[in-house]
Amino acid sequence: MDQLAPSRRRLLAGALAGGIGAAAGCLGTGSDGDAGDGGGPELRLSLSRVDGSLRDRYVRSRDDPPEEWDEAALDAVLAGESYATQHRRPFFAGPDDPAYVLRDGTYYELGSVVVDEVAETYPVLRLFEVDGEGSGSDDGGESAADAGDEGDLPQADQRAVHIAHFAARARGDVGGYPVGLVQRGGYAYRNGTARAESALLAADGPDRVTYRDTTYRVEIERERFHEAVYRPIAEAVAESPERMETILRATFVGPRIGRDELSDEADRILRRAAGNEYAETHPYSDAYVELLRAIDARPFIDGNVRKDAGVRESEEDMIRYGGEYYERYLRILDEEEN
Repeated sequence: MDQLAPSRRRLLAGALAGGIGAAAGCLGTGSDGDAGDGGGPELRLSLSRVDGSLRDRYVRSRDDPPEEWDEAALDAVLAGESYATQHRRPFFAGPDDPAYVLRDGTYYELGSVVVDEVAETYPVLRLFEVDGEGSGSDDGGESAADAGDEGDLPQADQRAVHIAHFAARARGDVGGYPVGLVQRGGYAYRNGTARAESALLAADGPDRVTYRDTTYRVEIERERFHEAVYRPIAEAVAESPERMETILRATFVGPRIGRDELSDEADRILRRAAGNEYAETHPYSDAYVELLRAIDARPFIDGNVRKDAGVRESEEDMIRYGGEYYERYLRILDEEEN
């Protein structure tokens, strides 16, 4: 697989942030009557309740692994056999983003270690707009191959053109492109099957392609890549659902708040944040400050996190309130943004 998958935490945070933005746009934000006069930074808090157990969220069954996992690596590591993957982690798991699987009543934490490095040479596709600045030579009027979904190019080439066009579009412009998919200003054909099926890589392949109403000149260069070799690992960590839930709670959940630990006013703010986004401007009310302390968001209390090392202006975390889990999202806006 050529594609790089984002971590589960980033996916969850992205989905949460998107949902919050939609809710804020449609419903507005709640605010407290005792909040500041609107002159300071605005701090927005949203809570999204996690349905079910942490096991439901983080543990996959051996019979239903994520599509991006290397199943051959999973079979090998659970059987105690030797196996290695190249360039990509077999389970897309790291120390801060572990993966878990359940097989025959035993819970395993999955990961990998780097055991070697190899050098490989891959073709790299780059696209250049024919009529754009620096587009280069004239090809004598040769018709361009259609790289769209309805075109004649193989699916591997359609995907390559789709990714390479991001880099072509951003070249010389202020726009960006998806880092991880775009490599070295184009698309690297790492997959052997994709290389074998490609029409663009053939000696008589097309010199031009058309994609999304734009004609591009095709450039293919063979380049050297250095890739890590990973050995998958699996460690049995629990034999019961209760034990696994404890492990996940220790791994992913931050502050724990008892239902009787907050004042009535702070509890009211928490419940409003769980139903919709809640916001106050600095200086914040006593109840809001109480809640911020309870959810371990002290750096936000003074309305300025830019001077606090390691603290971002937006922050995600998971908390436990009573017996329920919540994804917590904080975002501070300065006066201009507000």
